[in-house]
Amino acid sequence: MVTFFSLLYTFLFVLFVYLHSSSATTNYNVLSFGAKGDGVTDSTQAFINAWAAACGSTESTTIYVPKGMYLLGSVAFKGDCKSSDITILIDGTLVSPLDYGVLGEADNWLSFEGVNGVSIVGGTLDANGSALWSCKAAGSNCPNGATTLSFTNSNNIRINGVSSLNSQMFHIVINGCQDVCIKKVNVTAASDSPNTDGIHVQFSQNVMIMNSSIKTGDDCISIGPGTKNLWIESITCGPGHGISIGSLGKEMDEQGVQNVTVQKTIFTGTQNGLRIKSWARPSNGFVQGVRFINATMQNVQYPIVIDQNYCPHNLNCPGQVSGVKISDVMYQDIRGTSATAVAIKFDCSTKYPCTGIRLQNVNLTYLNQVAESSCNNVIGKTFGLVKPNSCL
Repeated sequence: MVTFFSLLYTFLFVLFVYLHSSSATTNYNVLSFGAKGDGVTDSTQAFINAWAAACGSTESTTIYVPKGMYLLGSVAFKGDCKSSDITILIDGTLVSPLDYGVLGEADNWLSFEGVNGVSIVGGTLDANGSALWSCKAAGSNCPNGATTLSFTNSNNIRINGVSSLNSQMFHIVINGCQDVCIKKVNVTAASDSPNTDGIHVQFSQNVMIMNSSIKTGDDCISIGPGTKNLWIESITCGPGHGISIGSLGKEMDEQGVQNVTVQKTIFTGTQNGLRIKSWARPSNGFVQGVRFINATMQNVQYPIVIDQNYCPHNLNCPGQVSGVKISDVMYQDIRGTSATAVAIKFDCSTKYPCTGIRLQNVNLTYLNQVAESSCNNVIGKTFGLVKPNSCL
């Protein structure tokens, strides 16, 4: 009797879980809304309609993109949604029109604005940016180009297993968001592709970027003003310009950057490794509470750099000094090779010197020789073995 009731209870419990799970999630296949996976038919409106259906549902929803190639123009996925749990599951590839002008005048290709609880899982996003890069390289009158994937003023965002190829501009932008997790992302663009930052974060807090590979023509990860509580871990970067905080201080009134951790990173053939950069202009911005931990440099031009004299083309900043205050920055367990003799360069503001800079267990060489370090307007300390010899 005990066995019978135990089995009955187990059966009813499993049945309840099954019925509950099956009824709690509504699935929308983009094919049902007229999308075609032939890479030729414009499926923009089908994706917009699928989003409208998911957004209007009160249940957890999944928008499913089967295998195939789906041609999309610029699409804005907007809240307020009734559902706070929408998953876009992509088994196929989303491709932009070959004519770069279709996206070139738009700010974004795929944008999410004011959404909550959205996850993008899997798939490839191919923005076909090479034609626009060639136009820019030729000095022609070209549009700026579009960011591939953008989240603005959104919360509880998950991006997992997405591959972004050949973005016209930035690949992924997180702007004004909270509670964002980006994992297992693969970014690929040519080493000479202009302004194709892999992941850019600004005016956002509680953002995590992990276990990703970024090969691009600009910063692998760029960190803009207003970023707070950012965790970056297990990133391979190269080609690219490294992981950069900045450029900061372009505006006088600017939010600061604080509580940033970057650990377990590998840089291969990049322009920079770990960089903090600010304009040589007055500003009330700041950088504080940064931890760069456990990084490997492989033939990196400037493995460790703070540059507070950024003034491209000597416009709007000659003769000025940076107002960005940089403090409490630690470099720990940094090793590898520099492609230039100066492996550590701290070029800080004459008005607001960098303070609280710490080097701990750093070992960087140049052509199997002792590298050099350079310091201007910086106050800090060293701990443990530090090579090249510190100028702090």
